[in-house]
Amino acid sequence: MFRKTIPIVRSVKVAQAFSGRHASTAASTVQPRICIVGAGPAGFYTAQYILKHLDNSSIDIVEKLPVPFGLVRFGVAPDHPEVKNVINTFTRTAENPRVRFLGNLSLGKDVTLEELRQRYHAVLLTYGAEQDNSLDIPNETLPNVLSAREFVAWYNGLPGFENLNPDLSGKSLTLLGQGNVAVDVARIVLSSVDELKKTDITEYALEILARSKIETVHLVGRRGPLQAAFTIKELREMLKLSTCATEWRADDFEHVEESVPNLPRPRKRITELMLKSMSEQQQGQHVPARARRFQPIFCRSPVNIIGREKVEAVEYVVNRVKDGRAVPTEQRETIATDLVCRSIGYRAVSVDKHINFDERKGCINNAGGRVLKRNLTGSDQTIDDIEDKYEPGLYTSGWLATGPTGVILTTMNSSFGVADLVCRDFKNNVIRMNGSRPGLELSGKPYVSWNGWKAIDTEEVRRGAAKGKPREKLTCVNTMLQIASNATM
Repeated sequence: MFRKTIPIVRSVKVAQAFSGRHASTAASTVQPRICIVGAGPAGFYTAQYILKHLDNSSIDIVEKLPVPFGLVRFGVAPDHPEVKNVINTFTRTAENPRVRFLGNLSLGKDVTLEELRQRYHAVLLTYGAEQDNSLDIPNETLPNVLSAREFVAWYNGLPGFENLNPDLSGKSLTLLGQGNVAVDVARIVLSSVDELKKTDITEYALEILARSKIETVHLVGRRGPLQAAFTIKELREMLKLSTCATEWRADDFEHVEESVPNLPRPRKRITELMLKSMSEQQQGQHVPARARRFQPIFCRSPVNIIGREKVEAVEYVVNRVKDGRAVPTEQRETIATDLVCRSIGYRAVSVDKHINFDERKGCINNAGGRVLKRNLTGSDQTIDDIEDKYEPGLYTSGWLATGPTGVILTTMNSSFGVADLVCRDFKNNVIRMNGSRPGLELSGKPYVSWNGWKAIDTEEVRRGAAKGKPREKLTCVNTMLQIASNATM
């Protein structure tokens, strides 16, 4: 229910000094009260673990959007519904009577970090990474230069991106970066619209993709095939696209085959798949009539985007790979293109002045999930003085703690580790249970409850069913709030 005015890492070995602390002597009547900021995978996995391992704990999950699930809802490709099944687990966590979902509340705007720390025994910051890394090359601000993050947010219905309207009237798209996000964008652009109609992709994205003139997608990486960042699952999906032919450059695979026997198994399998696909290409196999083209290009780093009113081409420096690193040469190559999407990683942002944030690395300063103090107070300035080094009761997990690395499974393992640390800190009296905490004061705050989200969810499913889709996502926050305000308690 939406209520307006009704009252109501870095992995670092845990310090040895911590392990010797005595168990908490706090009165059993004091309920550990915890606030998790961010309702994405990191937040929900952390909550799930704490509920299971910290008896009598109470958790509030604060989320800036009216809807939960973060990157599972807004980042996972619409044609990967199986990945979104984790939402069922998150829903069970949210519906635990010891959990409250408080949507439409922004840290740094509707509530401050200091307020949360006063009102909870522990606060976990898990709000993710939402800013793009930039290339810092000429003409990067041309209209037809986007980020893959923006493109994904557009077709996945993240509020604020519904009017992005990428220009797909040209014949070619260049993706700078070879991670799974870039491959997702390539696959969505090159897929049959008839297939996408069966997914939860937004209707406005379908309409633009149906009019798309894109025939070729370049996937450009600075290193070689042995360092490709995409996974074998994503590559297999591209190779199986009935509407698309994959075209490799033979020169990119010089001396690659001889390296295969010595590769670790995961890298060996994906390299063998690339070599097999290239061999089939050379034999003229599996080339659909009037096929669109997917062209992975290796050992190229962009140095200049060419164009005046819009992108016309990208100039690259040709690299050679030495010890797994890209080393630029004197050689250059220019490849024409009509649209550029950079996909070179994300960074988190600091949303509150009291967060100890590393602007250079784009994540919170932490050790294994414990947030570090800005000014160390220990006499010898070593990591072993726990109380002198860490902000008491303040933690972080997910991409906000580690930077944008790995997949959902990686986030799960990382968040479980941080949650275990929180539980042990409670049990060993590192977190002082000196009295109960009231939780967030909600009077006058226009928050969305879990029932409010369920009403939004029901409406999205209803709208989707009318179009033969799993759901049609709402993108207007005001519409969401209106639907949530009519929900029952």
